Amino acid sequence: MKTIYTLLIMLLLSPFGFTQGEMDPDTTRMKIGNTTIIIIENGEEDVEYIGDESDTTDRGNYFTDDEDYDRKSKRSEAHWAGFDVGVLMMMDANFNNSFATTPYWDNDIAKSHVINFNPWEHKFNFGTPFVGLTTGLGFNFMSIAFKDDYLLTDGPDSLFAFIDTVNSYSKNKLKATYLTIPLMLEFNTSRNDSKNFYLAAGVVGGVRVASKVKKRGEFEGKQFKQKEKGTYGLNSFKLDAAVRLGYGNIGIFANYSLLPLFDTNKTVEVYPLTFGLSMNF
Repeated sequence: MKTIYTLLIMLLLSPFGFTQGEMDPDTTRMKIGNTTIIIIENGEEDVEYIGDESDTTDRGNYFTDDEDYDRKSKRSEAHWAGFDVGVLMMMDANFNNSFATTPYWDNDIAKSHVINFNPWEHKFNFGTPFVGLTTGLGFNFMSIAFKDDYLLTDGPDSLFAFIDTVNSYSKNKLKATYLTIPLMLEFNTSRNDSKNFYLAAGVVGGVRVASKVKKRGEFEGKQFKQKEKGTYGLNSFKLDAAVRLGYGNIGIFANYSLLPLFDTNKTVEVYPLTFGLSMNF
C-alpha cells in the first residue's frame, strides 16, 4: 500500500515513537512529534488516523486506502514522456510527397526517420481523470536521407542541391535536433494507466538546437566519413499538429509540420510528416 510505504519513509526521517496497541493486537500506534498515527487492520482494509494525540474530537483525519485512492481520482497520467520511433516523409504545400522542380527534396523514406525522447510530462486535469491538458519537455531528432548523391549547398539567397559526380555515398543525410514542448488535449478511459485507452491531440512547438549533414561514401576505392555542421536553410522554430493514441504504455503517433522546414526565401515549401510507434514511461 502506498500509504504504508510513505509512513515507513517518514519514520526513517523523523524522531518517532512506535508502540503496539495494548488492547488490540491489530492496532499499531506511531508518534511523530505531536502527531499520532494509528493503523487499524480489520482483515479487509487498513484504516488510518492522523492527528494530535491530545485531540479527542472528530477533527482527526481518518481515511482508508480506497479513500486515499479517491482523493487522487481526479488525476491521471499523461502520455508524453517516453520514446517515439518513426519514419519521415517530405511533403509539399499540396500534401504531395514529390517535388518536380526540386527533386532533391524527394527523400528516401525507408532511410529517413525520427526519434523523440521526452523526459518530462505534466497533465492538468479538468476536475476529472478522463480529460486534461498535457504539456512537457522533449527532444526531437530528425534524419532526412537523400535519394541520390546530392550535395546540399546553402547560399546567402538560396538553398539547393546538385549531384556529386565524383563521390559515391552509402549515407547522405541532413540531421536536425529540436527542443520541443507539447500542448495537447488528452482523453482517457480509465485512471488505471495499465488498462487505459488514451487519445491526445494538439500542437508541439520546437526550437532548433543543432543541425548537420552526415555523409559516408567511397572515393577512389577508399571509404570516408564526413560531418558538416550548418543551418542549411532550416527554420529556427517548428510547430507540428500532433496526435497520439494507444493503450497502456504502447501507442502510435503522427506529427505534421504547420511551418515550412526551410526558409521559403531560399527554397520551396517543405513540410515533414512523421509517424510511428511510441512507448510511454
